[in-house]
Amino acid sequence: MKFLDLAKVYIRSGSGGNGCVSFRREKYIEYGGPDGGDGGRGGDVVVEAVQGLNTLIDFRYQQHFFAQNGRPGEGRARTGASGEDIILRVPVGTEIIDEDEETILADLTEVGQRVILAKGGNGGFGNLHFKSATNQAPRSANPGLGGIERTIWLRLKLIADAGLLGKPNAGKSTFLAATSNARPKIADYPFTTLVPNLGVVGVDGTEFVVADIPGLIEGASEGRGLGDMFLGHVERCAVLLHLVDGSGGDPVGDYQTIIEELEAYGGDLAEKPRVTVLNKIDTLDEEEREFIKEELESVTDGPVLLMSGVSTEGVTEVLRALREKIDDRNAAELAADQEEEPWRP
Repeated sequence: MKFLDLAKVYIRSGSGGNGCVSFRREKYIEYGGPDGGDGGRGGDVVVEAVQGLNTLIDFRYQQHFFAQNGRPGEGRARTGASGEDIILRVPVGTEIIDEDEETILADLTEVGQRVILAKGGNGGFGNLHFKSATNQAPRSANPGLGGIERTIWLRLKLIADAGLLGKPNAGKSTFLAATSNARPKIADYPFTTLVPNLGVVGVDGTEFVVADIPGLIEGASEGRGLGDMFLGHVERCAVLLHLVDGSGGDPVGDYQTIIEELEAYGGDLAEKPRVTVLNKIDTLDEEEREFIKEELESVTDGPVLLMSGVSTEGVTEVLRALREKIDDRNAAELAADQEEEPWRP
């Protein structure tokens, strides 16, 4: 299945049915009169987050979604049938964005969340609705209200606890493959990873989800390489794992390049908790390890862990550091929820 995280769709809710002009005329019945029923209501366009989906690929082959119109009213005071709703089923983590590509209409982060994107039009009143003492034979009825047409964007942001950052060939996919059952493509050339991957990793009896995204290069925010669009998949993460290639020629420059791209991306991504790791230490001797580690710590203002995804040296310590940051985020969210709850006697 191909991965698709951005789709443009066109939606239209159903129009309401017209009201009916009708009069009751039956043999042997003394009193007649208006009996035109109201039109039915048009269907809504609804988006729902469902389980089991992890891509928006379905919206590549169908971009137009129209709800059913309401049926017109009928005689004998019969109301027309309402139009059926149309439901767009999307993966959890999907954002609904307006046509301007900036205004966020909804953010579906839980299974079962539903949002009405376009409400159906109301049905028109039949002539029975206009009957009065001074107008006992009304010959007019209301037309149904038209549906709403709009264009929206669907953007998928994967929901993961930790996100991997680094330049191409920093060892992100190797780390994911070594710590989970995920099998991302691994090769010795840049941009091996072309689409995000998710993996469930475990340490000390607990599990959490890690997201691997394509590598960033200098100028990614300006569209170079694969760009920085994939950074949206790590916006929801509690912690970012920044892998620096120890076998590269300029580890400090590689680190600063990623930080600059995070700041250029905007939002609070650059302020998220990070765990910085010097990767591929199996290619370095003890003296080189310590030298590069000290150089990185001088620019990170924090500890730098050592790891090799190939030999798995230091992997457990890295996972524990990630788990600690995730636990801190969960504890903070729990405390915030408890403060918001009103006191009850």
